[in-house]
Amino acid sequence: MRIAGAALNQIPIDWENNLRNIQTAIEQAKAAGVELLCLPELCLTGYGCEDLFLSDWMPEAALAHLQQVRAWTQGICVVVGLPVRLPGRTYNTAAVLRDGQILGFAAKQFLANDGVHYEARFFAPWVAGETGTVSWAGETWPLGDLIFEHQGVRFGFEICEDAWRADNVRPACRLMGRVDLIVNPSASHFAMSKTDVRYQLVMKASRTFDCTYLYANLLGNEAGRIIFDGEILVARNGHLLKRNQLLSFKEVDLEWVDVDFATKLEPAAEIVPLPAPDEYKELNQAMSLGLFDYLRKARSRGFVLSLSGGADSCFCAVGVAEMVRLGVAELGLEEFKRRSGCFGELKVKSEELKVEDIPAPQELLTFNTQLLTENQELVQQLLTCAYQGTVNSSDDTFNSAKELADSIGARFHNWEIDEEVTGYVGKIQHALGRELSWQTDDLALQNIQARVRAPGIWMLANVLNCLLITTSNRSEASVGYCTMDGDTAGSISPIAGVDKDFVKKWLRWAETELGYPALRHVNALQPTAELRPLADKQTDERDLMPYALLNRIERLAFYNRLSPRQVLAALEGEETSFDHEQLKAFVRRFYSLWSRNQWKRERYAPSFHLDDYNVDPRSWLRFPILSGGFSEELAAL
Repeated sequence: MRIAGAALNQIPIDWENNLRNIQTAIEQAKAAGVELLCLPELCLTGYGCEDLFLSDWMPEAALAHLQQVRAWTQGICVVVGLPVRLPGRTYNTAAVLRDGQILGFAAKQFLANDGVHYEARFFAPWVAGETGTVSWAGETWPLGDLIFEHQGVRFGFEICEDAWRADNVRPACRLMGRVDLIVNPSASHFAMSKTDVRYQLVMKASRTFDCTYLYANLLGNEAGRIIFDGEILVARNGHLLKRNQLLSFKEVDLEWVDVDFATKLEPAAEIVPLPAPDEYKELNQAMSLGLFDYLRKARSRGFVLSLSGGADSCFCAVGVAEMVRLGVAELGLEEFKRRSGCFGELKVKSEELKVEDIPAPQELLTFNTQLLTENQELVQQLLTCAYQGTVNSSDDTFNSAKELADSIGARFHNWEIDEEVTGYVGKIQHALGRELSWQTDDLALQNIQARVRAPGIWMLANVLNCLLITTSNRSEASVGYCTMDGDTAGSISPIAGVDKDFVKKWLRWAETELGYPALRHVNALQPTAELRPLADKQTDERDLMPYALLNRIERLAFYNRLSPRQVLAALEGEETSFDHEQLKAFVRRFYSLWSRNQWKRERYAPSFHLDDYNVDPRSWLRFPILSGGFSEELAAL
């Protein structure tokens, strides 16, 4: 049987978009001679519908829209994910359709309820072995723990989280010996290196349960924060039959393979591992796709960025340039322009440019001037930057910002904000009846500079109808090293899920491997806010602590969920250049800053989930705004 999975780039409750992609996938599958097609989890509604799953009307609308899909399934068996609501409960289901008929609905038994997932808020788990019915317009279909048959091949379901449970409780353990094929429609979020875990999961399941295993994931930045990599895997008895290229810019990515179910395949002696993942490349592709989808789904005209010349803003600028390069490489110029919705009548040179003409990253330093001009023209339409200097800004950061913007083609503005800063300082001095000084008012004098930058850059974004990028990273979010309503102002914060140490390493990689020589400026600088007088030689790490150590404390505290005492003990057991008293001081500083800055994390612009954890309370890590601040635990150190 020719079986296939299709990754779809969906949008919550965008029925037109979602049905169009479903229809396209079915048409492509039919054209390829596919006989059984698996579409992703909740692909009809979108996975990220949040509390709409608790309503009566939305699941009812999904069931009504499913009737449109029926006509498209003549001559093919198709799996479509959607919510089904029975009185007082919503179930996450996979509908099986064939020849214009609905055969039934398999229901998800285990719910993902950690990390970025809160499925238990929306859905009820289906009890293994039980069945029920779904009714609509006088028709009734079976629902629950079901086995289906198509052309003599018996198949059952695991839906995403079902497959991540122990082998002795997951649905596959009860399907073993009863089915030839296990189908898994998924909405499994992207995180760096996660594909290796998912690959092992599918490969081992096919061998352990003596079956063919078909896995199809959602694709793209569906609802704002979570990115799906669109992975499609087909394995049989521990042998890999098909795996696709992840993080595609396509709306539909179909992959098929022929499986001879009549011939026994001996189990693989060992699972062949994947090559070690390159997290720099993974993040580059994921952030590019995340930005592209956010841009077009928000119906914006581009991005505006306050380009300080520092590491974070340079990362974001390169991210937009890479969005253009990777998007054009896969989609072609015309399709990229059409899908983005930003270009109108823009005429790009060399309309006949072919995808294969787009250079690989390592060739970017030497590619031809014509292509550079074309990509620069696209970036110019999509990215506007401004350097907002003060008397505390250096020539180093200005040169870093200017040269990078020019090299990628971004529009670049340069203005100073000293007059505005002086005006606000003067008002407060007059109100208080005293002079403000760096000795007595350090933080206030730093923060006003960052806050004064916000109105102008916001106005530019409003005038251009663009999304304002804010540049905060995860390390800054953890300790509140940012000015609320200043450098945190923005519509989207693409790197807020990435730590500062990784940001610095990625920029060095991007300079050489992606061919952005202008990054040599920022890569030669120590990260600094440039808010104190230049003579102070302010640096982030002197204000806080070494970023590598900050990230380690953060991970131990909130990924491993250790107490302050346990974190200190773990650090002392690791190789470090710091003594006991220094480590104790850093641990105390981290937890104190963390506790008092939760209110800032609550107000950050939406960010992408890119690593295996983040500190966004709306997607991964919840913490009270008001707390005791670990006072007893820190005193006990």
